[in-house]
Amino acid sequence: MTPWLHIVGIGEDGLDGLTSATRAVVEAAEVIVGGARHHILSANERAEMLAWPSPFDALIGELELRRGKRVVVLATGDPLWFSVGARIGRSISASEITYHPQVSAFQLAAARMGWSMADLETLTVHGRPVEQMIAFIQPDVRLLILTTGEETPTQIAEFLTARGFGQSEMTVLAAMGGSGEKRFDGIAEDWNHEVPAFNTLAVQCIAAPDAALLPRVPGMSDEVFIHDGTMTKREVRAATLAKLMPMRGALLWDVGTGCGSVAVEWMRTARYAQAIGIEPRADRRTMAAGNAQALGVPALELVDGYVPQALEGLGAPDAIFIGGGLSRDTFTACWKALRPLGRLVANAVTLESETLLAELYKEFGGDLVQISVSRAAPLGSLTSWNPLRPVTQWSLIKR
Repeated sequence: MTPWLHIVGIGEDGLDGLTSATRAVVEAAEVIVGGARHHILSANERAEMLAWPSPFDALIGELELRRGKRVVVLATGDPLWFSVGARIGRSISASEITYHPQVSAFQLAAARMGWSMADLETLTVHGRPVEQMIAFIQPDVRLLILTTGEETPTQIAEFLTARGFGQSEMTVLAAMGGSGEKRFDGIAEDWNHEVPAFNTLAVQCIAAPDAALLPRVPGMSDEVFIHDGTMTKREVRAATLAKLMPMRGALLWDVGTGCGSVAVEWMRTARYAQAIGIEPRADRRTMAAGNAQALGVPALELVDGYVPQALEGLGAPDAIFIGGGLSRDTFTACWKALRPLGRLVANAVTLESETLLAELYKEFGGDLVQISVSRAAPLGSLTSWNPLRPVTQWSLIKR
């Protein structure tokens, strides 16, 4: 099939920045889709100018209506890097599309900063919760962030300062590659610049001696979570997540999520990982939502209800953690819903739940272990071991 749809990356220099072949495609277009600034940059007065539809998901329908015409979609920079090209490509066959890449905002920003692209993190908060960048705040990390508006750098400066990274160096770059390019430099704790709405933010994270250290690997301190004492403790949580195996874009069901500690760490550990926490108690759902927001995974979804009824209608999971509400009915419903190669982990602290796990282990196999943890604590003027309640853990992979 001959491609009828062209997705063209364009920069601040407009048509002058395109190759001659790509420029000819834009100039010959019958329909040009993009924002107001894209239409100005395209300088094609003969084409039908179509603005981004609202809601944005209506875009695919608008494109399909124009199948057979010469259609060009204009996107800033690289259309396949945090941009509209990927969204279109999920709905229209690649055989019908020709992509015309351009230098991305990330590449331009890295060049302006003199940073190696291989040694930094790229992320976007454009049209997404700004809080998701919190998960990337770590000592000496370099971040390039596509922002969502003129107020976003100030919000990010506040996040950095609150976590002991107030000395972090921040640079806002706007209109890169155009005649109106601007640059604003400062440090997080003193940030007070008024910047253009459309910008890219570069952050060199610098930690104070008392900065909060929040690793991307499982096992954050219990103290960073809001909880009521009923939670999967740090050492057991690390072992649990190791068996759940977080992977890019994978979905976790956290059954009996409580304060959400397992779901939060699942989402922090792998890029674009998703999680649904099922919890019947409103106070614990509130804690889970607060933890998700504060620890950089605001997309955590929370469901009110008891298992197995509350599981109906949820997306098929890649992994399931049963930390509460364990029963044979719960296991049966979870096991049926789990995708092939999905991982299931169930933890038990009572004799009744432990007995059930032993029975399931005999029927289905997997690994059955008991985890015992002791922490050093004062004993008068001396120090002794304070044992935590042992946890029986059953895990298996669906083959």
